[in-house]
Amino acid sequence: MSLWEAVLGILGMGAITVITRGFFMIPDREIPLPQWVRDGLRYAPLAALAAVIVPEIVMTQGELIHTWKDARLYATAVGTAYFFWRRGILGTIVSGTAVMLALRVGLGW
Repeated sequence: MSLWEAVLGILGMGAITVITRGFFMIPDREIPLPQWVRDGLRYAPLAALAAVIVPEIVMTQGELIHTWKDARLYATAVGTAYFFWRRGILGTIVSGTAVMLALRVGLGW
């Protein structure tokens, strides 16, 4: 790849990024969205988070885990239980991490 191709690629990606991220700020008035689109956009962040997190919890090397001796399952269960008990993000992270660390270091999972 030549220098000019690299520069053109970087400028092109930058322009596309600015246009797509600024798309909703360009019009003078608010773009009307149907109610079904608004309802769908309300759940989009949760769906994206689940699409990233769930495979990390239940898969190893591209395959489903085959044993219950996986620290991620128990750390997830403890973190989820703590969140529903106290509704605190920091405690959720600390409790899940503590269980993960205890099982991995203590039991060698």
